[in-house]
Amino acid sequence: MQEIDTGSEELLCRLEGRVATLVLNRPESRNAITLGMKQALARMLARLGEDERVGCLLLTGAGRAFCAGGDTRKMAAEGVLPDPAERLALLRWEHRIPLALHRLPKPVLAVLPGPAAGAGLALALACDLRIAAESAFVTTSYVKLGLSGDYGGTWFLTRLVGTARARELYFLGERLDARDCERLGLVNRVVPDAELEGQALDWARRLSEGAPVALRYMKQNLNRALGAGLEALLDEEAERMVASAQTADYAEAVAAFREKRPPRFQGR
Repeated sequence: MQEIDTGSEELLCRLEGRVATLVLNRPESRNAITLGMKQALARMLARLGEDERVGCLLLTGAGRAFCAGGDTRKMAAEGVLPDPAERLALLRWEHRIPLALHRLPKPVLAVLPGPAAGAGLALALACDLRIAAESAFVTTSYVKLGLSGDYGGTWFLTRLVGTARARELYFLGERLDARDCERLGLVNRVVPDAELEGQALDWARRLSEGAPVALRYMKQNLNRALGAGLEALLDEEAERMVASAQTADYAEAVAAFREKRPPRFQGR
């Protein structure tokens, strides 16, 4: 295992095999997001997205929470935001983070050891897959703070659970436990708390062993499917299918199938 410096103690990073793990590291505040954490996260997403050693990214929180979203204690202390224009510019910069997660050219797995709320929930929703401990729960939470929501949560949630359920979750701000999240399709898997770390890492390792080029094209297809028409998507699928068939990884997969062995992909 290799520890990677993120430039902030509030975000930890380690590389195990081809799995890069990012840990939101403010357990005393349920990993509520700070500006320093956001800056480090933006840097690391750009860096890991281009790192050929990384086949899968795992995003989680330290301690017994994923992320509580914004730091409400700090918000209460600061009161009403003094400069709306400055805050708007900052928030538009912050929104590059969920966009980067969504567009990262490799699978991203969110691991929820506990609650994910507000912007923290949106970060989890921006990932490709989610696995949660049985004790975890999620909430949009914004309505209880008199806020409308950010970090693309409305976009991701609507596409995962449908418009009616997304509106209910935003308008009421109620908690959903892990099993309800699984039933609605908000998380892919729910596992006993004691098994979360092991099962999440095992899943991430399996994802990281896939053919990098094929996975990148696959994610592009899936992202486009959220908004493109069928005809346009079919054209793009055809282009990416032909391109992936020209890779050394495809030739390796064919040889491995013929020789009855696991393929060894190189991302080329």
